[in-house]
Amino acid sequence: MGKSLGVLLIVIGLIMLVWSGFTYTKKEKIIDAGPIEITADKQETVNWPPYVGAIAMLAGVVVYVSARRKQ
Repeated sequence: MGKSLGVLLIVIGLIMLVWSGFTYTKKEKIIDAGPIEITADKQETVNWPPYVGAIAMLAGVVVYVSARRKQ
């Protein structure tokens, strides 16, 4: 369990270092007056700092190494 969690954290950390965020589109109602409805597409961005990926990767290495020492 510990080794697989460590590997998972390392992979997630690497992905977060390479890929710094993502953008998605959501529909937003502008006017909703009875049968008339006007919507607009609004882009939202989710970003995270690179040090979060480094921390996740470091935590994965620590978990992986500690799981190997217990065997």
